[in-house]
Parts: sequence; structure tokens; C-alpha cells
Amino acid sequence: MGNAASLKARAQVLLEQAGVTIGGRRPTDIAVHDERTYTRVFAHGSLGLGEAYMDGWWDAADLPGFFARVLSSHIDESLRTLDTLLMHLRAKFLNMQRGEHAWEVGRQHYDLGNDLFEAMLGKRLVYSCGYWAQANDLDAAQEAKLDLICRKLRLQPGQHVLDIGCGWGEALKFAAERYGVSGVGVTISKEQAEYARELCKDLPVEIRLQDYRELDEPFDAILSVGMFEHVGPKNYRAWFEVARRCLRADGLALLHCIGSNGHPGRPDPWIEKYIFPNSMIPAMSQVAAALEDLFVVEDWHNFGADYDRTLMAWLANVDAAWPTLRERYDERFRRMWHFYLACSAGVFRSRRDQLWQITLSPRGVPGGYRVPR
Repeated sequence: MGNAASLKARAQVLLEQAGVTIGGRRPTDIAVHDERTYTRVFAHGSLGLGEAYMDGWWDAADLPGFFARVLSSHIDESLRTLDTLLMHLRAKFLNMQRGEHAWEVGRQHYDLGNDLFEAMLGKRLVYSCGYWAQANDLDAAQEAKLDLICRKLRLQPGQHVLDIGCGWGEALKFAAERYGVSGVGVTISKEQAEYARELCKDLPVEIRLQDYRELDEPFDAILSVGMFEHVGPKNYRAWFEVARRCLRADGLALLHCIGSNGHPGRPDPWIEKYIFPNSMIPAMSQVAAALEDLFVVEDWHNFGADYDRTLMAWLANVDAAWPTLRERYDERFRRMWHFYLACSAGVFRSRRDQLWQITLSPRGVPGGYRVPR
């Protein structure tokens, strides 16, 4: 009992640095329902915190706000555990995004069920950050993001476009309908490929269930949205080499991905286990090194704060749809998904991670590239 009390006291000292009180009345304070929470968190860090939440051992009325406070104060760095170390070593020395491993995230995450994603993502199945510069709702923000990408790529009728990691096909559908292009999309999710083929069936769009490394054909423009996080640092150079060999000399490529502020991000053990297996957030230094001598960086646009609003909209959509979704997903899954979206919103609200759109040309745009915003 004494050990549990001392761990609780230690937890309170840490949380006070973030302005969080155990048993407090503010929405960002936490209520602990099971005293074993403290042992679990100090033993297993974020993995223990997430699993304890999934099991109903603790709650916060404003979970995204709780995470924003914790992450802004960096007290999570006091909870580096063996789980975190093992995950970091695994990522550093093993290539977990090659061969059969490359397909795991498709099976575990993107094949969960289109019903969940249809409920969460809104009018368009676009599973990436919206662009909220002039938008007031999720659907408008996602449409603005897709149009921003097309404008940055300077798409023209008759061009042939590649989407690396095409998801449910929404970006290619938008580009084909609004900008008159044809395209090819590749994905490693069977569920996504089937959905995208149906979505784009009346358009000049081909959807392939294919590893991006197999691509070797010419395109006028290349886009990749929310896929690079699954590539892995040992494959970043290969990704840019594929893009370079497939892009015509006068074409443009756009990479839309989450990025880390500092040194290469370590995989989070809870996210790795429950949400995105074999995923890594790239650091700017890794991206820059991987594209050296392959591309000219025409523009590097950061609108990471927009991901907070996007995630909060997804969270509200899931909560609203839960009476229907509960027929297929149990309460532990609901808490897992809530933790995932709330924690992610806290990450971007605290500006610990960023959202980058990087526009690239093989040789530099003659006369310079004028940046659309």
C-alpha cells in the first residue's frame, strides 16, 4: 500500500508541472478509478497509460486538453521505460517496413472497417489533416486541402497523376473531376482498394493493391498524402528514388506528412501496438538527407495546428455515430479510439509534431515557383 501511495504522490508532483490535478474539478484534471494505474504507468509509460484508459481505470472530461498540457510541459519525457527503449532499438536496427511487414498497417488499421471511417471522416474519406485557413467545418477543410494540393502541383487537363498511398481514392477523384486529369493510385489496404475502385469507377483512375517500390512508369505529377509516416527511415531514400524515377523532368511532386520538430521521433509503444504498427514520424533532417541530389525543394509548408481542429472534428463524429457503431465495436475499442484521437489532438495542439506539405521538382522550376496558399 505504501508503494502505491508513493507512486501516486510522484504522479501528482509530475502532473502539477503540467497544471493537472488528480481528482481535481477542471476538465483537464484526471479522475483515477483504479489505484493500479500508477504502477502500470510508471512501469510501462505511454503503453501503460493507454491500456489503463482502455480498461476504464482513469478518465478526464477533456482528454485532448489533458494531453496538450502534459505534452506542452514535456513531463512525458520522465516516463521513458523499457517498452520505449525496446521500440526505439527495434526501429533503429530492423527494417520493419519491408516485405510482409509493409502490409501489416493495412491489415491492422486501414482494413478495420469502412463503416468506422465513413462515420469519422465526414463527407469525403480523407484520413489526413484538413486545411482550415478559410474553412469552418471538416468537409470544407478537406476540400480546401485537396484543392491546395492540386494548385500546388499545377495540374492541367490531360495530365497523368500518381497517388502513392491513395487511401479510399478521394484525392484522385477530386483531381480527375475538378482538374481533368487521369491517374493511378496505389495502396496496401484491400478494403481501401475496393472502396476506391467503386468511388472512381466512372473516372480515368486506376487503383492498384501494390507496394510503391514496384512502380516504374512516367507521370506528370505525384502526390502522397499521409502515407510517408508508414515508410520507415531505412526506406526514405528508396521512396524518393521511386518518386524521382516516375516523375517527368518538368513535373512536380507533393509530399504531405506529419513531421517531428527535433531528432528522429521514437515510435510510441501504445500507438505501435494498437493503432499503427511499424510507423515512424520523420524528422526534417531525415527527409532532407533522403531527397538530396534527387529533388529541388520548391516549398516546405507547415500547417500542423490545423491537425488539432481536424482530429477534434473526427472525435466528435465518432462520438455522434457511436450508437450505431457499438453494434460492431465494443466499449474497449471505443475507449482505445477515443484515446488515440484525443492524444493525437493534444500532440498537435502542443505543437510537438507538425504537418508538412513539401513541393518538389526534379531540376527546379524555370523562373522560380510561386507558392499557392
